[in-house]
Amino acid sequence: MTANPLRAPAAPCALTLLALVCALGGLLPGHAAAQSRRQEPVVLNFVGAEIEAVARTLSTITGRNVVLDPRVKGTVNLSTDKPVPPATALNQFAAALRLQGFALVDTGGLYKIVPEADAKLQGNTVHAGPVSQLPASNQIVTQIFRLNHENANNLVPVLRPLIGPNNTINVNPGNNSLVITDYADNLQRIGRIISALDVAGATDVEIIPLQHAIATDLVPLVNKLIESGGTGGGAAGASAGDASFKTTLVAEPRSNSLVMRAANPARLALVRALVTKLDQPTSQAAAGDIHVVYLKNADAVSLATTLRAALSGGGGATASAPARPAAAAGGSAATSPVASSATPSTGGQIQADPATNALIITAPEPQYRQLRAVIDQLDARRAQVYVESLIAEVNADKAAEFGIQWQGPIGKAGDGAIGLLGTNFGSGGSNIFTLANGTTAPAAGLNLGVAARANGVYFLGFLARFLQQNGEGNILSTPNLLTLDNEEAKIVIGQNVPFVTGQYTSNNSSSGSVNPFQTIERKDVGLTLRVKPQISENGTIKMTIFQEVSSVQESSVNASGGLITTKRSIESTVLVDDGSVVVLGGLLQDSYAGNEDKVPGLGDVPIFGNLFKNEKRTRKKTNLMVFLRPVVLRDARETTSLSLDRYEQMRAIQKDAQPVPSVVVPVNEAPVMPPQAPAAFTAPPVR
Repeated sequence: MTANPLRAPAAPCALTLLALVCALGGLLPGHAAAQSRRQEPVVLNFVGAEIEAVARTLSTITGRNVVLDPRVKGTVNLSTDKPVPPATALNQFAAALRLQGFALVDTGGLYKIVPEADAKLQGNTVHAGPVSQLPASNQIVTQIFRLNHENANNLVPVLRPLIGPNNTINVNPGNNSLVITDYADNLQRIGRIISALDVAGATDVEIIPLQHAIATDLVPLVNKLIESGGTGGGAAGASAGDASFKTTLVAEPRSNSLVMRAANPARLALVRALVTKLDQPTSQAAAGDIHVVYLKNADAVSLATTLRAALSGGGGATASAPARPAAAAGGSAATSPVASSATPSTGGQIQADPATNALIITAPEPQYRQLRAVIDQLDARRAQVYVESLIAEVNADKAAEFGIQWQGPIGKAGDGAIGLLGTNFGSGGSNIFTLANGTTAPAAGLNLGVAARANGVYFLGFLARFLQQNGEGNILSTPNLLTLDNEEAKIVIGQNVPFVTGQYTSNNSSSGSVNPFQTIERKDVGLTLRVKPQISENGTIKMTIFQEVSSVQESSVNASGGLITTKRSIESTVLVDDGSVVVLGGLLQDSYAGNEDKVPGLGDVPIFGNLFKNEKRTRKKTNLMVFLRPVVLRDARETTSLSLDRYEQMRAIQKDAQPVPSVVVPVNEAPVMPPQAPAAFTAPPVR
């Protein structure tokens, strides 16, 4: 079967002949004959043919349905010198579409012709096996490459220029794989590139024993020499880079050796040569050497005390040792080898220099090596503890009052004295008559009253009072602290309130009493949190906690007896896991109070007795709970991550608190913290 064996010069003739041949083939009896003809080779000769017409023709040849996107328009030139199978003809058609920015997508037996930018969203062919099994075609395919040695992120800059601009490359860090969507023939080329790059480049682990030098001293120096911009190592070692196959050098203090994994054999030989040249004996005599050890984390004075106690064998800070002469010790007189917490000792084998936080050790080489091994273990970076405290307090107050009072005169006009008859429960003032005269304001709530005048005097004839009060409070405080392991930290948020503790009053003056002086004591009132954490080896945290919430009662501000403060405090020692929440304590209080004033006898009469009584009820509920959550920060990365997270949180709150723009009041900006800087926080500009 041929598309156009006569090679007509125009595409319409080719399409007409092909349609005629297909129509005649459809009239032949039997479906098997039609299927056999679809496998026959065809000769293509399309010149300037519409893409839609060519797609319809190839659909007839291959027996597959083809759907065109409305955006696919244009002409195509497609010809072959000799008959080709229908599958090859379809692949050549896909190649012609690819040159014009379109793609042929196979979606479960249905071919779609769409713009190349949308092809990656339409195709459903996903291949995860070897790329060699992927057939070479001009169709969009998604291939998953699993890497065994190289880091997937390192290959993205290399492969991205080799992939079409409309296709994608993604990294899955979980299993170190690449997900690439592109044409199948291009994926085969990319697969060969990945196979060449995904090789084990690093050497095996090498152990280099040292004879003279100290391993922890040699690691920072070698790292600076072999890697430009490398970070210096500490007691635990250092890495010359953060990539998978960069040279890594670690100090092993116990055997005084270097543990290395080089990026390649050449780098391994370079490190060995450097170590050999640096591992040389000192020029000084072995006996009586003086060594200076700069500490990175520990305190020199405290560590010197510990080391001297260990050398003396006393095991405590009061261990004694023979005093050194003043000339040898560097002082005017021999002093105790034990340094205090403030002033370093000037005698003994181990001295502390607080100015540089260094230890000066006078000891022979074997003993110095022993001391250095202990120092490396004690001079480790101490973990920090971030303590999040949460104080939640919810208050609900309800009060209701109902009362009726009445008052009336007894007598008539002209009488020398008149009487009164009524009830007075104290509502609206201590004297019900002043309320009627208007000299006293009524109490809170709804007041309904009638006042009558008799003999020139107003009498409160009737007063009904209704009152209902609801008060709710929701207070949430979250004081946070960051402190070193086994170091106490304290935070106080509140006011420093003066309390009068004494005064002297003199009445020996004609002008009255005189107060020559008062004694005042100031106390912190507010929120106080004091905590001392201690991290154990299994990850639990022991914390000694003191937490207090205090406030000044408003009713006592102008009181003659002084200020009254309310205080809620907790002092406890708890054990909690890293990142877990523990409840320290709290207060759950529900109180009720009722008060009733009534006229004896009359107030007890059902219904009618309400005219002779005043009733008040109150209920107060207090819910207070204190929670604590410690988080251990073991390295600088965790500390930085937490700090930047809190920094962004505060910055977002400030951005949301900007004032509403106003032309009348042209102050439309509030302070906002600057964006995060990689090295440090920069101060905002002064406006």
